[in-house]
Amino acid sequence: MRDRRACGSAAHFSRRGFLQTGVGAMGAVGFTGMTAASGAEALAGQQKQVVVFFLAGGVSQLETWDPKPGTDTGGPFLTIPTSVPGTHFCELLPYTAQQAHHLAVIRGVNTAEDDHGKGAYIMQYGHRETPGFQYPSLGSAFAQQLTAPSNPLPGYLTINGGGATSEPSFLGPQFAPINLSGTNPPANLKLPDGLAEEHDRRRRELRAKLSGRFVQGRAKAETEAYNGSFEQTAQLLAKKDVFDFTKITEADKERYGKGEFAQHCLMARQLVESGVTFTKVTHTNYDTHSENFNFHIEQLGEFDRPFAMFIQDLAERGRLANTLVIVMSEFGRTPRINHLVGRDHWSKAWSVVVAGCGIKGGAVVGKTNENGTAVIDREVNGGHLFHTYYKAVGLDSSKAFWHEGRPFNKADPKTEAISEVLA
Repeated sequence: MRDRRACGSAAHFSRRGFLQTGVGAMGAVGFTGMTAASGAEALAGQQKQVVVFFLAGGVSQLETWDPKPGTDTGGPFLTIPTSVPGTHFCELLPYTAQQAHHLAVIRGVNTAEDDHGKGAYIMQYGHRETPGFQYPSLGSAFAQQLTAPSNPLPGYLTINGGGATSEPSFLGPQFAPINLSGTNPPANLKLPDGLAEEHDRRRRELRAKLSGRFVQGRAKAETEAYNGSFEQTAQLLAKKDVFDFTKITEADKERYGKGEFAQHCLMARQLVESGVTFTKVTHTNYDTHSENFNFHIEQLGEFDRPFAMFIQDLAERGRLANTLVIVMSEFGRTPRINHLVGRDHWSKAWSVVVAGCGIKGGAVVGKTNENGTAVIDREVNGGHLFHTYYKAVGLDSSKAFWHEGRPFNKADPKTEAISEVLA
């Protein structure tokens, strides 16, 4: 049944319907410009990792990070104090409020784009859509720049969908996301039935010999990248236990709570601890054009406890210091409550949350007016956010990608990092 809250946009995520791509996305072709080793060598031994929680549909900033109780736009919920004196969240986030000292809240976001697809593009690619050209997504770019060449694991994994094979653009399909559905490992991770490991080894040796002949006198960039993908796949098969999520203990499941999102947070924790560079977890559906308050009770009830436990575990296990965590949507919700007791799309004054690697926990940057209709202090956009993400993990966002002899900026050069949230 169609979700009656949703706007019906073609880019809108349904609750259970997501793009699925196979492990074949790991196949590689060459590209002109930066190599996978760029940036990774300098970070060897102190690998930076990234986890994005994408709240698809557009979570309400008023029911989360920037509540306005007692105003004409505030809705029925109260605020609660957090672990940071003077900072309050909506009462729908009691567990997350206890982890606020690890979080930095950016309350002055104005991306000026109220379309689902275009807003999601800005948040995940750092630019507005350009006809006839696609920038690399944040996940693909970080997979390419942060993953050490010796790491056999895929650099970019998504949990519960939301990934597309087109995301790497000119970086090459080896940096495309591999999608995990439910708690299942990637498709085709096991050898075909009837194929013994010894036979597979001999088959790979034969392929390597034939490839060695083929590359003689031919372009090296494409062929080497293609051959490398086979080696990476073989190494990944040897590390398939990374995707065995049955090892998660019952005690952890009890702490994180019930529901799919709780399982997905535990999966993300395991992937981080296994060395995956970039993990994206999608939680849906926040497109609350009607019954906004009832549905945010439901959705944030699923989100709050597992997310808080994820942050707490990373901090206690010493992982948060090298893991950048981002909570984003494609936009926020309108301060004005419509005739269906819903909130519509609102990109002019909303919030993004970051934590962990390179981030100053407890910081609050930006301010909206009394009823949340406009940013009145420290307004930022997608360019500022991308510069901040890059700087947080120790990369230079001012150095452009190069493709076919042309530079392509990682983020809008007219903007800069949000220094107030950087440690």
